[in-house]
Amino acid sequence: MPRTIVLFLAGTLVLVVAGPWANLAIAQVVVPGTGTLIDYVGDDFEDPEWEFVPNGAKSSREQDGQLRAPLGYSTNRRWDEGPERGYPDLLKVIATPPGGLPGSEYSLLMRTQQSGVPGRITNDVQQDDLIVDCMTRLGTIPVSELPNCVARVYLPPPEHWENRSGPHFGFRASLSTTRQTSSRGGMFGSQTQSTAEPYWPGMWIHFRSETDRGVESDSAFIKVRGDQKGRDFKVLEIQEYGWWTLGMSFTPDGMVHFFASPGVDRLTAADHITSQYPYSFRAERFRTFFFNVCNRYDGRTWSTPLVIDEAQLYVVNASRVTALVEKQQQQQQRSEQPTATARGTKKSTSKR
Repeated sequence: MPRTIVLFLAGTLVLVVAGPWANLAIAQVVVPGTGTLIDYVGDDFEDPEWEFVPNGAKSSREQDGQLRAPLGYSTNRRWDEGPERGYPDLLKVIATPPGGLPGSEYSLLMRTQQSGVPGRITNDVQQDDLIVDCMTRLGTIPVSELPNCVARVYLPPPEHWENRSGPHFGFRASLSTTRQTSSRGGMFGSQTQSTAEPYWPGMWIHFRSETDRGVESDSAFIKVRGDQKGRDFKVLEIQEYGWWTLGMSFTPDGMVHFFASPGVDRLTAADHITSQYPYSFRAERFRTFFFNVCNRYDGRTWSTPLVIDEAQLYVVNASRVTALVEKQQQQQQRSEQPTATARGTKKSTSKR
């Protein structure tokens, strides 16, 4: 493990890294929520008509190689079913729980029951995914542009959690790096190829159930995925339930920076919990961010009723992304104009 020294210089969080990454001596950490809000992606869930269209049986490509297209999507086209594991069974806009963001009337309730491969009960922990549709709308974002994401999550009182110790909720990112692979054979001997390698760091919220042996009382904590070997490790005990603010940022040195704070206030440098090179990868491009909900897949048990709000993407060096968004919106407006004109013509003709 590299040794990291944290300094606060004029209000800026700076990491001094020693060990295998010493050539990246100083890394400036971006606090999530910094830069330009890219509201072309993400969601505030303020539309009470928000719905998710399941589109048939869930995808389970990770478990059995079955994609089961077409995938599910939200009616505002900002969310997609995860192709690897499928969508949560219950996605419903509800009144924002107490203590939420000022002005927020609605948030999204997330629960699942039939996780895992459809119809194949395994009686172990499985998960479903809800993906922010950044890839279709924006494409990938190089980490040199300093993308960062933030979300609020409501943790109910412990008596409302699924009675199970282990992971219940994930807030994660999809990143990519370049891996060099060698192949043997051929008249020219071994060859080296560069391939894009996706990976999915993030934060998991775990629960300890008082009904488990050796656990005195219900409690929860946050783990990060992951260290240089990709292992999850504990970073923070959750001392209070209710609303939390989670965030991740991605910097040109390839590091992933994790932040968490109780409440709904904007994150600050004081909310930084760790910075890592998960799997020893150096991030090159940001793809999207997403949420996981987990349960014991016995066909009967519902996952913990967790609520999210204000899933947001920010970009610090945002000129390219904002220009892309403007172009996309102009194209969308042009595509809608013929339909609107046709409606107007039909309406005026019917009045004559």
